[in-house]
Amino acid sequence: MNAAEMRNLAAEELAGKVQAWEEELFRSRCNKVVGQQQQTHLITALRRTIARAKTLLNEKSRDAASQT
Repeated sequence: MNAAEMRNLAAEELAGKVQAWEEELFRSRCNKVVGQQQQTHLITALRRTIARAKTLLNEKSRDAASQT
């Protein structure tokens, strides 16, 4: 999911997706340690997606605070 698609989501939806991505990242890291993870580049992609989403959540909360 790219940043443009994330901007269209509500903050609650985006927070839910971040939580799901963090769980998936945990499972991927565990699978890598065990030796079951074949596509290790997905760990990096997940980390970047989570960071991108958290940045957008921070922007949304800052915008909401400045409007009040």
